[in-house]
Order: sequence, then structure tokens, then C-alpha cells
Amino acid sequence: MGRKWANIVAKKTAKDGANSKVYAKFGVEIYVAAKKGDPDPETNSALKFVIDRAKQAQVPKHVIDKAIDKAKGNTDETFTEGRYEGFGPNGSMLIVDTLTSNVNRTAANVRAAFGKNGGNMGASGSVSYLFDNKGVVVFAGDDADSIFELLLEADVDVDDVEAEEGTITVYTAPTDLHKAIVALRESGIEDFQVTELEMIPQSEIELSGDDLAIFEKLVDVLEDDEDVQKVYTNVEGY
Repeated sequence: MGRKWANIVAKKTAKDGANSKVYAKFGVEIYVAAKKGDPDPETNSALKFVIDRAKQAQVPKHVIDKAIDKAKGNTDETFTEGRYEGFGPNGSMLIVDTLTSNVNRTAANVRAAFGKNGGNMGASGSVSYLFDNKGVVVFAGDDADSIFELLLEADVDVDDVEAEEGTITVYTAPTDLHKAIVALRESGIEDFQVTELEMIPQSEIELSGDDLAIFEKLVDVLEDDEDVQKVYTNVEGY
């Protein structure tokens, strides 16, 4: 699975490069992280984490700075995290994470996206029990054993380390993702391709033909919603 992450990032980055909605979503996430703590990424690890992810997605510096400046102001705008679960065609499953200032609007939009694009909303927990929450770190390299030892010495709860085609993928317990990133940085690794908390499916399915077309449209509609931060699926390649 190791190379999968680099491929997904490359695909999304190409799509996101000209997508102002993606910049806006990161802007909200940066604002929320800065508002919850110190607006200085050097003293606010959650904010630093979001900024690092924004840079990986090629979000311009002025977007990042604007979100931080907004958090320093007197605005009282509040955002609420949400999670929705549902089904697409032929056994496909989706988890939709949101960050919104209007929960009613977001719930209605997500429900409509499923209903109008070949999907069905499920109850809370109807899909997520078939996914595992893990930290994922991807960077260039080929010595998985050394990285595994390094992380163990740093007391990181590591699930697995994979090396494939010049790329190393580290899977950690979700609570130890930050610790893993710090340990890797201290060892001299800085150029991360992915640093994410992911919902990883316990098994994947492959879609083709009309099923794949319907599924892709459903994911596109969900990701286009300004309040949707992340869509996780069990479909290979997503």
C-alpha cells in the first residue's frame, strides 16, 4: 500500500493546484487551530501540523497568513466538526468529515449529495467500524528497518513501516502521529509528502465502468462542498 499515498497526493495536488475551494478549506482549518491555541505555529503544534499539510497541498503563503491574522482578531466565528457516513455503488463506502459554521446547512448538503448522486446516507457508525484510524507519514527513502528502529527508540507507537519504489510510508497510532513527525525531523528528515490522520479501510474494493463513474461523481460533489474537509473511502486508488 505504500506507493498508494504518493500516487493519491500527486493526483489530488494536480487537481487542487487551481482549486480555490481547497485553499479556503485549509484557511478555515488553520483559523480554527490558531483560534484554539496560540496563533504561533512554533508554540502551537496543532497549528504547525495544519500548516505543514497546507504546504504539501501547495496552498499559497498569503492564504495561510490571512487565516492566522484572522484568528488574531476579535472575530467570534465558531466552527463545529462533524462526521457523516454512507454508501456508494457496489459495496463502496464513504466517511465524510466536515468543519462548519452552520451544522444544519452542512447536514442537508451532505445528505443531498448522497441522495442525488447514487449514494445513501447511513447512520453514525454504519461504515466507520470497517476503517482504522491511523497516522500516516510518507517521505522519500528505502530503509524501512532503520526508520522502524528510530521510531521505536523514540517511543512511537508504530503499526508498520513500508518501503516501496523509493518511498517510505509510516503508519502510527493516531495519538502518536505528532511524536513520529518530531522524531523523524530530529533525525534530519524534513521533506514529507504526507502527514495525515487517515481513516484506512480494513479491505478495499475495485470499481469499474458505470459504478466507478457514479462513485467519482459522488466524491467530487462531496469534496466540492465548502464545509467538507476530507472524504475517506474503501475504493482502491482513493
